[in-house]
Amino acid sequence: MKRLVILSIMVLSVVFSTTGKSIFADQPTENIKDTSSLSGKVVETMDSGRYTYVYLERSDKKLWLAVPKMTVVVGQNMSFIPGIEMVNFESKTLNRKFDKIIFSQGPITIEE
Repeated sequence: MKRLVILSIMVLSVVFSTTGKSIFADQPTENIKDTSSLSGKVVETMDSGRYTYVYLERSDKKLWLAVPKMTVVVGQNMSFIPGIEMVNFESKTLNRKFDKIIFSQGPITIEE
């Protein structure tokens, strides 16, 4: 099941990269307005395999995201494309289990 989900994410990433449109919102990503739930300050980040794991904090809420490998800096404010939520996801490369994580195609904006 996990392999099917990861394969689906990879296919969706290819669709996104070739069309320039988010498959999660039927519009170009630059027109997405409500990204508040996937926005915040990066409080932790790590790379593993083909992914960058990002721990975002906004107010008193924190959320893990996984995106295709990219450079992310702690303290940076970021917004991400909505993605697939996974519960009790186990990363074998990190030897770590995440209670909840969102697999996103990547950032919408990067604010300094």
